[in-house]
Amino acid sequence: MELFDILPNSCHTIPVIQAVFFVITVRGVLVKTIGLVGGSSWVSSMDYYRLLNESIHRRLGGHNYARCVMYSFNFADIKKLNDARDWSTTLKLVTGVSRKLASAGAECIVLCANTMHVIAEDLSRAIKVPVIHIADATATAIAERGLKRVGLLGTKFTMEMDFFTRKLEARQIETIIPPEEDREFIHATIFDELGKGIIREATKRQYLDIIRGLTKQGVQGVILGCSEIPLLIEQRDCTIPLFDTVAIHVEEAVRFALKEGEQSGSH
Repeated sequence: MELFDILPNSCHTIPVIQAVFFVITVRGVLVKTIGLVGGSSWVSSMDYYRLLNESIHRRLGGHNYARCVMYSFNFADIKKLNDARDWSTTLKLVTGVSRKLASAGAECIVLCANTMHVIAEDLSRAIKVPVIHIADATATAIAERGLKRVGLLGTKFTMEMDFFTRKLEARQIETIIPPEEDREFIHATIFDELGKGIIREATKRQYLDIIRGLTKQGVQGVILGCSEIPLLIEQRDCTIPLFDTVAIHVEEAVRFALKEGEQSGSH
């Protein structure tokens, strides 16, 4: 069986314009093409696309925006695999998509979801372009603030598995996660509300209560470790620093695209 035989026929090709990709420089900056693996969820994937373009435009001005290609999964396919913890099949799917993005001109891969990074290191070994790792970038941002103890909100996979927290541990950053009942609540609302674009004031109040509970445990900041949580919670809602992993991830991808220093990618 071919890898993409398990996907619908409509998903076999990426809807991008096939063109010759030229090396483009703007104001002496080499602009690279970013490959986005989206759809997990579509709501946060829109934010990735918007933030990438806004960031490139802020830096280069004029009519300059991001050079990128995107593949968007049907989230039902990914969620089914996540629920089964079938990471090997997820890896196969994402590897195939990433190779197609690279063949379409992508010079790095950005996985537009925190949970998807459970397979990021294996993906980086399977493809020929760098994977910009969301947890590496977040750990750097926290270290730059001098914080040593942070809370982590996200899916149960992100909070309970070590693919994210070990990146923090490597920077001597301690991670505190909410108690089990709160983890269940966060996980459920990510999939049943935020991932569908549903924003409820009652849900926001509960998230803020959870953050206050983490603050009582001595955390110096909180990681919004799911790409949908920033749709609900903003820095103005809290007195301690919040780390929006989507915004941090995007800025790291932009630095790579514009060759601004060393990228924190896996490859």
